[in-house]
Amino acid sequence: MRVAVIGAGVVGTAVAAGLARRGAEVVLLDRDVPGAGTTATSVAWINANNKDPEHYFALNHAAVRAHHALAGGGADWFFPTGNLECAAGDEHRAMLAERVARLEARGYPVRRVTAAEARDLEPDLLHPAAAEYAYFPEEAHAHPIRLLGRFLGEARDRGARVETGAEVRGIASSPGGVTLALADGRTLTADTAATCAGRWTQELAASAGLTVPMLDPRVSGRATNGYLGVTTAVPARLSRVVTTGRLNLRPDGAGRIQLQALDLDGTADPAAEPAPAIGAEMLGRLAGVLASTSGARIEQVRVGQRAMPADGLTVAGFADEHARIYVVATHSGVTLSALLYGEVPAEVLGGESAVLGPYRPGRFLDGSAGPAPAPARRPGEQ
Repeated sequence: MRVAVIGAGVVGTAVAAGLARRGAEVVLLDRDVPGAGTTATSVAWINANNKDPEHYFALNHAAVRAHHALAGGGADWFFPTGNLECAAGDEHRAMLAERVARLEARGYPVRRVTAAEARDLEPDLLHPAAAEYAYFPEEAHAHPIRLLGRFLGEARDRGARVETGAEVRGIASSPGGVTLALADGRTLTADTAATCAGRWTQELAASAGLTVPMLDPRVSGRATNGYLGVTTAVPARLSRVVTTGRLNLRPDGAGRIQLQALDLDGTADPAAEPAPAIGAEMLGRLAGVLASTSGARIEQVRVGQRAMPADGLTVAGFADEHARIYVVATHSGVTLSALLYGEVPAEVLGGESAVLGPYRPGRFLDGSAGPAPAPARRPGEQ
């Protein structure tokens, strides 16, 4: 079967690799270079920690396990060191206790730890008074471009053709296949197209007369836009994702630390350079979270744009009446990529996934889609 995969982010490359592994003839198309879109600005925290409803939690938990299986005994893109959460205020402690109880009931690996145990895990972590801790040992983080490279390399090795600078402007389906119209005037034909175009999904689907609504990063604020800061190299010991009430952080390689402060995201504008005050505020918070960071400077602050379907849940399934255009769109791209690597190609080639059933694009037409998701909230925010 000839399959055109549109979008060479982490999801598109995973789908292309999975298809090529199953013997499909694959062409992977992207308007830019692989990873230039959302993947390059991902926190890449692999988890199912606060995912709801329960079927979405189950999907993400299966994906966490899929990453461990894909990495095997070790991989240069995968860091299975868990997540340590520190809750300092009354509200955060209550939220953490409720979440831990819910996750324990769902069979998710989590345990409460003492301050002494937290110090063993992260010796340079600073400890607020009356703080409580939880450790999520199955969680991990990835270097997203290395992860993308793992999928892209397999796709190429198995014969996939990769075309960059190949912008798909339109898709048409028929009982016999699909026709893709490219910006350079060419047309390509295939038996099936798998669209993995991230935040451009709605526009591309509309070209085929299909409805797959996505939140618009230009107008939806914190739900789709967020700051990511990266420090210069510092001599602090940090080996895992650490989440606190005011700052999330993880190693970013060569001594750098990646920073995220969700409550600051309300001013994130993808059309504007982040104000210097954003980086300064992140650095100020870092000094209260991690020792040995007094010499840190901000190397870069970027605005990440999340690919968010209109109801916040993943989209996966054929969208057209001829079952020729398969659409994948998700906010949880890095986490889900290792699972979609197997599940989506199986469906494109004629199977049916046991876990993707709740995520069909038809929900936006039959009225079963839920409301738009609320932005992530910090303890103490209204």
